[in-house]
Amino acid sequence: MPAESALIYDTIRTPRGKGRRDGALHEFKPVNILTGLLRTVRERNGLGANAVGDVVMGVVNPLGEQGSVVAKTAAQLAGLGQDVCGLQVNRFCASGLEAIAIAADRAVAGHHDLTIAGGVESMSRVPMGSDGGPWLEDPETAFATHFVPQGISADLIASLGGYSRQQVDAYAMQSHERASRAWREAAFTSIVPFHDAVGLPVLSRDELVRERVDPSAMAGLTPSFAAQGAVGFDDIALSRYPSLRRVDHVHTPGNSSGIADGASAVLIGSAEAGRRHGLKPRARIVATALAGTDPTLMLTGPGPATQKLLRLTGLAPEDIDLYEVNEAFAAVVLRFMEDLGVSDDRVNVNGGAIAMGHPLGATGGMLLGTLLDELERRDAKRGIVTLCAGGGMGIATLIERI
Repeated sequence: MPAESALIYDTIRTPRGKGRRDGALHEFKPVNILTGLLRTVRERNGLGANAVGDVVMGVVNPLGEQGSVVAKTAAQLAGLGQDVCGLQVNRFCASGLEAIAIAADRAVAGHHDLTIAGGVESMSRVPMGSDGGPWLEDPETAFATHFVPQGISADLIASLGGYSRQQVDAYAMQSHERASRAWREAAFTSIVPFHDAVGLPVLSRDELVRERVDPSAMAGLTPSFAAQGAVGFDDIALSRYPSLRRVDHVHTPGNSSGIADGASAVLIGSAEAGRRHGLKPRARIVATALAGTDPTLMLTGPGPATQKLLRLTGLAPEDIDLYEVNEAFAAVVLRFMEDLGVSDDRVNVNGGAIAMGHPLGATGGMLLGTLLDELERRDAKRGIVTLCAGGGMGIATLIERI
C-alpha cells in the first residue's frame, strides 16, 4: 500500500427520503440530517473531540437552510470539537464526489487529521434551482452558451444515440428490479437508519424503492420535457446538432432520477492518522479525474472522465470489477456503457438513482458507499464511481479495497 494513499476508514449514509412535502425527511432541516450522520461517524469509530480536522460537504443549492457553511454548523452540533473546520463544495451533481476528492488530496499532501467528506441535500425544503445563477436567470448568458435544461440534454443524448423509449424504459425497469432485490438481500450495509431528536425511528430504507413496477404503467407515462423543448430549447439543441431532424423526448418520471433528501459521510485520512486513532482502512482512493464536454449535450461527462481516469492509472475498462454511474437519466448510463464498452452486469448492479433517488450533493458519497459495500460482498478489488454534472462536467473516482 503506497505511503501516499488516501484511505477510506468508514462510509455511511442516511436512507433517501422522498424529496416532497410528504417525504419522511421533509420535516427535518438539512443541518439536522447531517448532524445525525456526523455523530454516527464519531461514535462508531470511537473518535475523540478534535480527531477530525475538517468536514467537507457537497451542497448543490447552498442557500437558506443549506447555506452559511452548513458543514461547520453540523460538525459543532455533532460534538466533533471546536477545532474542526467546515467547507461547502458545489460542482453541481458532482459535488459530493468532489468533496471526497478534496479530502483525499489533503491526506496525500500530508495533513495529519482525519476528514469527513460527503454531502447533504434536502430537496423537499430547498428545491433544485433555488440558488438561481446566470443559466437560469439571465437569458442573454443562456443563449450565448447554448444552454438547455438537463432534461432536454438527456433527450438529446437519446436522440443522438438512437436510444428508444423502450430502451430507456427497459433500463429503468432493471434499476428498479435491482434496487428491490438489493434491499431484500440487505446489500446496502453503509446505510444507517435516521432517528429524530429523541431517538424515535423515522426512516430505515430508501423511501422511493418499490417492490414492483408495472411495465405498462411506466410505458404510459408522458414525456417530461417535450413542453420545455417546444418553447425553444429543442431549437437550441438542434442548432448544435443539425444532423438531427428532431429531439425525441423519451425521458419520463419513470426513467429519470427521483427527487430525494439525504446525506452521506466518508471518513478519510492518511495511514498515520488511522494508526493514531486505532482505525482499520477499508479501501484506498487511487485517483480522481475530471472532464469537460459539450455543455449543451451536458450529461456525457462520465465516459470521458472515466477514460481519463483509466489512462492516469494505466488500467483498462476490464480491470474494473464494478462501476457506479449516477442514474441522472437512463440515457446517461446507456451512453456510458457504450463509451466504455462495458456490459450492464458490472454497472449499477444494485440499482441507482432512478429507483432510489438523487439527493444532489449527497449522491457522490452515497454511490461510493454502495460501491464499497458491494466490492466487499463479492470480495472484489476495484471500482469506479462517476457522475455527470451541469455545464458538461464529469467526475470519476477509482477506489481499491485493502
